[in-house]
Amino acid sequence: MKSPIVFDGHNDCLLRLYLDGGEAAIEAFLGNGGPGHIDLQKAEAGKLRGGLFAIFPPSPRGGLDLSRMPAGGYDYPLPAPLEGPVAEAATIAMASILLRLERQSKGRFRVCRSVAEIRSAWSDGALAAVMHIEGAEAIDPGLRMLDVLHAAGLRSIGMVWSRNNHFAHGVPMRFPSSPDIGEGLTAAGERLVKRCNELGILLDLSHLNEKGFFDVARLSDAPLVATHSNVHALCPVSRNLTDRQLAAIAETKGVVGLNFATAFLREDGAMNADTDLDTMIRHLDALVERLGEDGVALGSDFDGAVIPEPIGDASGLPKLFTAMERHGYGKALIDKIAYENWLSVLERSFKSGGV
Repeated sequence: MKSPIVFDGHNDCLLRLYLDGGEAAIEAFLGNGGPGHIDLQKAEAGKLRGGLFAIFPPSPRGGLDLSRMPAGGYDYPLPAPLEGPVAEAATIAMASILLRLERQSKGRFRVCRSVAEIRSAWSDGALAAVMHIEGAEAIDPGLRMLDVLHAAGLRSIGMVWSRNNHFAHGVPMRFPSSPDIGEGLTAAGERLVKRCNELGILLDLSHLNEKGFFDVARLSDAPLVATHSNVHALCPVSRNLTDRQLAAIAETKGVVGLNFATAFLREDGAMNADTDLDTMIRHLDALVERLGEDGVALGSDFDGAVIPEPIGDASGLPKLFTAMERHGYGKALIDKIAYENWLSVLERSFKSGGV
C-alpha cells in the first residue's frame, strides 16, 4: 500500500525552536534539517502534510523532565502555576516563530485558519500548520487576548497543560492513576468554553482532569476532541482517557489523536523508546472499538516526548502505516486515521463558530 499523507493532531516543534534560539533554529527547520522530530525535510520524507502546531509556555527551569518516567510507577507533583506575563511573553514569541516560518519558507509552510486553507496549502505543496495553544495562561480571564490570538490564526486551545491555571485544573504525571484528580472548570473556564464555541476554536481535552473534561462536555456545543491522548484501560496513567470519557467523545462524534509518547502507550508506564509498533496498534484497536472508524486519528507529540524507536521522527511515519496494514487495517480506515478524520472534526469545530 502506498503510504498516506498525514495530518497530525499535536507537536511541540515551536517550543523546540523557541528553546533552541529562534532564527538559527528556524533556518535549520526550513533548510537542511535540524535535531528535532519535525522539519520540512523530515516532514516530506514521512508525508507529514499538516498538523496542530502547539504553543506551550514552559514552566521555569524546564518543568518536568519527561524522560524520567520509570517503569512501574511515579507521581510527579503538578508544576507551580505560571504567571500571566511570563506565559504571555513565551506565547507571543512562539506565535511569532510560527508566522516567521510561513514568511521565510518561500511558500513551503503555511499557517491555515480553515479546512479550505489546509486543502489549498496541500494543492500548492505546502505544509499546513494550524495554530494551537497548550496551556492558556497567556489569555486573561476577560478573554481580551483570545480575540488577539484568534485574529493571528489561533484555532485550537488546550486550556491546561499539567499545571493549574485560572481556567481549569490539569492532571499530574502519575502512574498508575485515574484522571479523577482535582476540581472542574472555574467560572473563567466556563466563559472560555462558550467564547471558543462562538469563535469556532477547537477545545482540546488532553491534559484536563476528569471533572474539567465533563464540564466541557456539558457546556460545549462542538465535538469533543482530545488531540493527543490514549486508552486508560491499556495504560493507566492519569493523562489517558477512561472508557467513560471515550464514550462521551463518541457521543459527539469527536476525535482522539493517538499519542506516540511511550509513557502513555506502555503497560508499565515507562518513557522508553524501546517500544514496538504493536503497542501502538493495541491502542488504535481499542480506540476504533470505542469511537468507531471516524473517531480515531494521530496526535504524535513529536518534539515533546520520547516516541517509539521504530518511528524515530516524522520521516518514520510510513512504518506505522505498514504495521497497520499488516495488522489488517484497510486503505479506507488508514486514510481516515492518517488525515481524513482530522479534517472532518476541524471543519465541524470551526463551523460551530461560523468561521
